[in-house]
Amino acid sequence: MSNNHFKKGELYSFITGKASIAIARRLQKKFNAAGLNLTIEQWSVLYQLWKQDGRSQQELCERTFRDKPSITRLVDNLEKLQLVKRVPSESDRRINLVFLTRQGSALEEKTMTLAEETLNEALVGISADNVNFCKEILQQVYNNLK
Repeated sequence: MSNNHFKKGELYSFITGKASIAIARRLQKKFNAAGLNLTIEQWSVLYQLWKQDGRSQQELCERTFRDKPSITRLVDNLEKLQLVKRVPSESDRRINLVFLTRQGSALEEKTMTLAEETLNEALVGISADNVNFCKEILQQVYNNLK
């Protein structure tokens, strides 16, 4: 028995994608207005490094759901902006670890404040219970498909 409660032509990915794109666009506008020379994609890499500095490029691929060429391009551009640096792993020189620079670390507070503002705007009128329920459902969908 199908558990699909969407009308014909109404795709789940379309609904979640629309919300995700709207949030990303709003956050990008806030970054631009704040004079930050940073894309949402670059920010997602920095975010992972703020959580744990010195990740491998492969770890960044997995944590940001991007492929290797995309991460390579993003890290290249972050290096050009002097926000990260690559360091060969001491245990395996084939692996590059990505570390934040002082400038990269300094962006955390400002960008996280803008991200929190954006999420608060996105969730206006939605109860904490509904937010938690939605998170649980989306996590289950992800778990079912991974």
